[in-house]
Amino acid sequence: MTISNEKPFLAGNWKMHKTIPEAVEMVKALKEESPQLTDAELVVIPPYTMLSEVKKVIEGSTIQLGAQNIFWEEKGAFTGEVSPPMLKDAGCQYVTIGHSERRQYFGETNETVNKKIKAALAHELTPIMCIGESLEEREKGNTMDKVGTQINSGLEGLGKDEIRRIVIAYEPIWAIGTGVTATPPQAEEVHSFIRKKLTEKYGNEIASYAIILYGGSVKPANTYSILKENNINGALVGGASLEADSFIQITKEAIKAYKEKK
Repeated sequence: MTISNEKPFLAGNWKMHKTIPEAVEMVKALKEESPQLTDAELVVIPPYTMLSEVKKVIEGSTIQLGAQNIFWEEKGAFTGEVSPPMLKDAGCQYVTIGHSERRQYFGETNETVNKKIKAALAHELTPIMCIGESLEEREKGNTMDKVGTQINSGLEGLGKDEIRRIVIAYEPIWAIGTGVTATPPQAEEVHSFIRKKLTEKYGNEIASYAIILYGGSVKPANTYSILKENNINGALVGGASLEADSFIQITKEAIKAYKEKK
């Protein structure tokens, strides 16, 4: 699936939250409002256990479904893992790969990110590749080195046609779940760097149309100012995506910002 940055892209990562009934209630409320939100691409990313039920609710709407992780093999003796065909079977179109929490707690590396991206693409799933630096790395001035390495390694071996099918999410680790958000200029600086790296690797046409999201304590109050920046195409939203009202308001603010900068 080739994707475009003509609209703001909003993905709600629920992490390890909600039961199936809670998930169904949330997406029902989101679906009711979705006809008013068609000027944005909306993706919900629940835990595995509720993917199929959420898919049933959002069927027929513009809301799309994503998963929080993937394994690179199609099947086999890999207890606890979930394969690309399983995610497709559950109705997923997107999958986050390399989230900082996966890197921090579960041993995700740039190399495994690359393998998972290739597996997702091979099964027509759109990867949302997460990258970002720690507070220590930022304070030492190593942000661009860290992000550049993650881009080079995560996208290794991928051609232009494949890059067109990938979303990149910049998430400064120090801003995830902390209530601290990168200032719009801080976020824009890194997003501009990412687009420059993509230009160097794949040319201006690919880089210009790449979707680059910001993630890190995104909420209704700061969405507009972040999305007004030139190189920010949307947001990967954590805690604020767990309530329909909050996620809807974020989407409306993103649409407003996008229209004004276009």
